Amino acid sequence: MQYRIHNKTGAEVSLLGLGCMRLPKPDPSSEGIDYAAAKAMVDTAWQRGIRYFDTAWAYHGGESELFIGKALQDYPRESFFLADKMPAWALESKEDREKVFSRQLEKCGVDYFDFYLLHSVQNSNWDRYEELEVYNFLARKKAEGKIRRLGFSYHGDVPLLETVLKAHEWDFVQIQLNYLDWELQDAKTQY
Repeated sequence: MQYRIHNKTGAEVSLLGLGCMRLPKPDPSSEGIDYAAAKAMVDTAWQRGIRYFDTAWAYHGGESELFIGKALQDYPRESFFLADKMPAWALESKEDREKVFSRQLEKCGVDYFDFYLLHSVQNSNWDRYEELEVYNFLARKKAEGKIRRLGFSYHGDVPLLETVLKAHEWDFVQIQLNYLDWELQDAKTQY
């Protein structure tokens, strides 16, 4: 496995990560997770040197965080990077920020997140994140040591990306980058 040093924070992260959005399912029509098959994937990834694991509140109907928390219990906490995300759609008030964040820590069975993101920032939800002062809340969690690196995942257009980058002090950005989106979502320019 190849690793890269994250320029801003000095973290040595595996070039590949394991996303927990589309894990094996016992039944294709369900949101559930085939724990045995998915755990085998995590173990294989670990054996091959992958140390970055990405989950989110909505993945597998909320089961992804529970799964990855259990799957990573076999490994020393300081030996992997766990990423999770704050979902705008789950926030009705400022109080919900703490409820969601605390529940995510609990579900993942950790005391802190190595990487934490505003989830799926785009034109339809950026104002909501700002209105609820989600960045300020997460910056406090970072100051408390509950978040090591604060960023956002991005699915919008280039002008909004520039706005979001200027709005706050970010440690990283995770863009949607694949062959299809290179042109379709102008990932080429975002990158």
